[in-house]
Amino acid sequence: MTPLANARARYDRATAHLDAPLALVDLDAFDANADDLVRRAAGKPVRVASKSVRCRALLERVLARDGFAGVMSYTLAESLWLARSGVEDVLLAYPSADRDGYAELAADPKLAASVTVMVDDPAQLRLIEEARGPGAEEIRVCLELDTSLLLLGGRVRVGARRSPLHSPADVAELARLVDRRPGFRVMGLMAYEGHVAGVGDDVAGSPLRSRAIRLMQRAARRELAARRDAVVRAVRAVVPELEFVNGGGTGSVQHTVAEPAVTEVAAGSGLFVPRLFDNYTSFTGRPAALFAQPVVRRPGVGVVTVLGGGYPASGVAGPDRSPVPYLPEGLRYDPQEGAGEVQTPLLGPPADDLLIGDKVWFRHAKAGELCERFAALHLVSGDAVVDTVPTYRGEGRTFL
Repeated sequence: MTPLANARARYDRATAHLDAPLALVDLDAFDANADDLVRRAAGKPVRVASKSVRCRALLERVLARDGFAGVMSYTLAESLWLARSGVEDVLLAYPSADRDGYAELAADPKLAASVTVMVDDPAQLRLIEEARGPGAEEIRVCLELDTSLLLLGGRVRVGARRSPLHSPADVAELARLVDRRPGFRVMGLMAYEGHVAGVGDDVAGSPLRSRAIRLMQRAARRELAARRDAVVRAVRAVVPELEFVNGGGTGSVQHTVAEPAVTEVAAGSGLFVPRLFDNYTSFTGRPAALFAQPVVRRPGVGVVTVLGGGYPASGVAGPDRSPVPYLPEGLRYDPQEGAGEVQTPLLGPPADDLLIGDKVWFRHAKAGELCERFAALHLVSGDAVVDTVPTYRGEGRTFL
């Protein structure tokens, strides 16, 4: 049997008592991926990105491991919930307009000590001030640096449109404004280089594109390393007690930690390793999160139909945002139908060996978004389900 055939047999045995649809996490792969992230971080702490996990039990599991420290959250409501659940260090990675959440944060000493919010615009500070009401707690603030690579005098931009703060002077000026404002304190800096960390550089069947991506990323890393160092020095001149400088992501961990200015890296997708993280030369992970759909029809030779499965990932719409049939090997979508809302035809020779009720295993394109489709994750070790834990959705929490 091939390694994938062995994996399929193991997952089928582990879940033989469970009906699909279901989602599982292979703990052996999950733990191996966590070890690899720590190895690549080379002694600097890894802050786990909750949006890529969306399951408290798994966040707790990874935070209990050496090498991981703190959570990078994605909404203020989630940040407060995690802090109330016992997470003592939560960095909100995105600015928020949640007025009720800010009022709650400013009124609670424990929350205010645990949660750091993201700011890149004075207007966000004004919103927080208006929302905080009588709450007197000091708000911990992180400033975000735009990491985009600007070419041809800024006419060409490579990277996500995030913060408006691009230069050391930009960030230092906002740090100065926050420092002068009662009720706020600058605690950290964040710079997420998504065009390096989140873009695979080994695109299957596209050697020229892969080479172009590697050249772009090499240039982007050089430019950002110099600029990030200058930004940190400029901000420390205003706020000497800066606690942390966060950078990177799963695809750039070993490059980002090489910068002396960076004190910690963020990663989350590298724990589940969804299919968008298959195409990297810098690391190889093990697929840890899968979902299964049951065969419900056999329309003809070489065709089966499974229930549902149309779980597209966010981003620019395209084939790379669809889940991929994974086990058994050799199944593919019908090009006229793709992944369907309530049924999905699958083509290929393995279809003829599948019976009604059998499971077909899929990999999602992005990590934590899979958990928005399932209320529980079945945790598998070896060939047995060792636990079943709720996702955020299973706990009644749908933050976005």
